[in-house]
Amino acid sequence: MSQDVESDIASSDEQASSDEPVPFSNTNLEEFFFKRSIRTYVIRAGRMTENERRSYEELHQVWCIPFEHRTLNFADVFGNTNPVTMEIGFGMGQATAEIAERNLDMNYLGSEVHVPGVGRLLSEIKKKQLKNIFIIEHDALEILESMIPDASISAFHIFFPDPWPKKKHHKRRLMQRPHTELLAQKLAPGGYIYFATDWDEYAESALEELQATEGLHNKYASYAPHQEWRPRTKFEQKGIDAGREIHELFFEKDEEES
Repeated sequence: MSQDVESDIASSDEQASSDEPVPFSNTNLEEFFFKRSIRTYVIRAGRMTENERRSYEELHQVWCIPFEHRTLNFADVFGNTNPVTMEIGFGMGQATAEIAERNLDMNYLGSEVHVPGVGRLLSEIKKKQLKNIFIIEHDALEILESMIPDASISAFHIFFPDPWPKKKHHKRRLMQRPHTELLAQKLAPGGYIYFATDWDEYAESALEELQATEGLHNKYASYAPHQEWRPRTKFEQKGIDAGREIHELFFEKDEEES
């Protein structure tokens, strides 16, 4: 972090209360990422509350796994052999923490590149005293390629990713082949991919791409009903308030033949 950025944050801290947002710069964060030609996200400048910033600084070394070119051993990471759910792009992490709190016999791995969101989830982990969540602050596709063993993930949660609505940007969407093929490769037999979006055209496209992905089958005839165990987020509620329909997909990986 540059000295100028540090000074800006320090100055804002002196003037802001614990609930007021303070500036946070993502300057040069791209240097920490590989030069993938097409990315499924953009790193946007964000604002962190004092609580989020403090949680990020205090807890990052405890609950964040550094990105490395090494395959994770989940038993070593979590200290048990419970099933692992990976959430790709957890946003501000409220739903992530709530689901993990309800399912303490399951493990959760979250990926996110938005620093304020990482700070918020770290704050929730501390508040709820959770021991079953770890975070990797990096590009999810590179995490999958470099760190996740094949057939090791029990579920993928992908809730409201960037829809990239402009046609020229559709190539950036996460829910398309070969990305869905990579998800299927990492998914354990009988595991599932749960995807939700409030963008009609993206939902249609994702349905087609998942149907065409070898080794996956749709649990429902078309779109899935809302899974009641998934908490609604503020972002989702904004879509509902704006009159947009929520579409959900629930695809399972075929069981291995005996």
